[in-house]
Amino acid sequence: MNRRKSAAAHKKAMQKQKTGVDARIAQATEERGVAILLSGDGKGKTSAAFGMVMRTLGYGHKIGIVQFIKGARDSGEALYLAANCPQVELYRMGTGFTWDTQDRDKDVAAAEQAWAVAARMLADDDCRLVVLDELTYMLSYAYLDEGMILAALAKRPHDQSVVVTGRGGGTALREFVDTVSEVKNIKHAFKAGIKACEGVDF
Repeated sequence: MNRRKSAAAHKKAMQKQKTGVDARIAQATEERGVAILLSGDGKGKTSAAFGMVMRTLGYGHKIGIVQFIKGARDSGEALYLAANCPQVELYRMGTGFTWDTQDRDKDVAAAEQAWAVAARMLADDDCRLVVLDELTYMLSYAYLDEGMILAALAKRPHDQSVVVTGRGGGTALREFVDTVSEVKNIKHAFKAGIKACEGVDF
C-alpha cells in the first residue's frame, strides 16, 4: 500500500515537473548563438569548453579556439584536434603563465597577436563556435582592452556561439554573456603534491 502511494506521489510530482519544464521550453523561441562564461577557481573550465567543442564537431561545424596563458607544452586536446579535426583552428598564445615570462611587454604583445586571431574567428560567418580559453586573465591583467573585446563579441555572427573561460572576467563581461557558470574548488590533487596527470590535466 505504501509502495503504491509512493509510486502515485512520484508520478504526480514528475508530471508537475514536466509541465513546468515544457512551459519554459515553449517560452524559449529565440534562435541564435549564445555567449557563455565558465569561471571560478575550480578545475574543469577548459574541459567543459572542450565538451562543447566535441558537441559542435558532432554536427560538422567549423570551430575556432584561442588559448591564452598556454605555453608551448603539448596538450591532449591540441594533439587530437591537430591529427583528426581539420575543421578546427586552434591557436595557442604560447608564452605560458605571467609568472613564467615575468615580462609584461612581451605578454601584452603576445596577447595582442592572439587577440588578432580571435577577432578574425569572431567575424567569420562559417565559424559556429569560438572558444576563448583563459581570456579573462587578459582582462584582469589589462593586457587587452575590455571595450574592444566586448564590441567584437557583440558583433559576432548571429548563429555563432562563444565560450570564454578563466577566473574572474569582470562585471561587464558577466553582464554581457547569456550564461555564467562557476566551477568551485573544493579539493585539488596538486595541493597534495600530486603532479599534473597526462590525459586529465593536459
